[in-house]
Amino acid sequence: MSVDVIKTDAVIIGAGPVGLFAVFELGLLDVKAHVIDILDRPGGQCAELYPEKPIYDIPAIPIVTGQQLTDQLMEQIEPFGAEYHFNERVDTIEKIEDGFRLVTDCGTQFECKVVVIAAGGGSFTPKRPPLPGIEAYEDTSVFYSVRKMDAFKDKDVLIVGGGDSALDWTLNLQPVAKSLTLVHRRSEFRAAPASVQKMMDLVDSGNISFKLGQVTTLHGDNGQLTGVTVKSPDGSTFEQPTDIMLPFFGLTMKLGPVANWGLNLEENLIPVDTAKFETSEKGIFAIGDINTYPGKLKLILSGFHEGALMAQAAHRIVYPDKKLIFQYTTSSSNLQKKLGVK
Repeated sequence: MSVDVIKTDAVIIGAGPVGLFAVFELGLLDVKAHVIDILDRPGGQCAELYPEKPIYDIPAIPIVTGQQLTDQLMEQIEPFGAEYHFNERVDTIEKIEDGFRLVTDCGTQFECKVVVIAAGGGSFTPKRPPLPGIEAYEDTSVFYSVRKMDAFKDKDVLIVGGGDSALDWTLNLQPVAKSLTLVHRRSEFRAAPASVQKMMDLVDSGNISFKLGQVTTLHGDNGQLTGVTVKSPDGSTFEQPTDIMLPFFGLTMKLGPVANWGLNLEENLIPVDTAKFETSEKGIFAIGDINTYPGKLKLILSGFHEGALMAQAAHRIVYPDKKLIFQYTTSSSNLQKKLGVK
């Protein structure tokens, strides 16, 4: 558990395209930001659910995939030095004398002047496998994400799934684990071809095992797994010993802790004004799909617009005695210097 408090100007909750662009708009106004996301990488829904799906309505970009958009935004905001906290979920927000204190499910504490909620439709929640009694093993020997790789050192690890997360963690944990077995119900994968090839190379070299089938039963006691039963495609079963299981069965979207933050909600969305995109709590803003207002359109470009106006209002809170002079990036040498333009 973290004990040090991270102090910053702004905390952005959500690292999807709208949250990432908020880093840009805030950065132009000298507002430093930390970004928190429950996923293990930037991009939010775009990168997690449809990284290769084309998007056609980003201005001046006729076609771009979710992953390409994320990569380009990360490049665009690099000059502002935002700090990222992945695999963390904001559980509580409380008002303090000089702003807000946020605490994540990992115990990380932040103190900031403004909070920007860019959480899309809410928190991504891992899909729980339909296995009897799995709740008893969760957070002890069944995990849905990897917070610290050292926790898997010298363990017999079983990864279940065939998407990017399953393959990525198979490759990353192989050097750490005592043994690693990947189980997937079929021989075709939804992951990047390069990752699949690397995994197969590890199988061929004997560094990991790959087995076809579906986990049907968990075995263990007092929350500690000792093994699982796997049903093969031909209907036969076999026992697979393991200390830890990581099932990657995809994600679902839930409102999550947002509902407990003391903000006014309207059908699980956060009402905002359209001048500042501020919530019912002064200093807490909501942009992107998580907010609602008359005429709201759930488009990425709408979220970009909301982020620009939010940043103007956030600046007045972070720098109450500093006059805000509106400038254009095309003509302001000051802004161009911040962007690293030579």
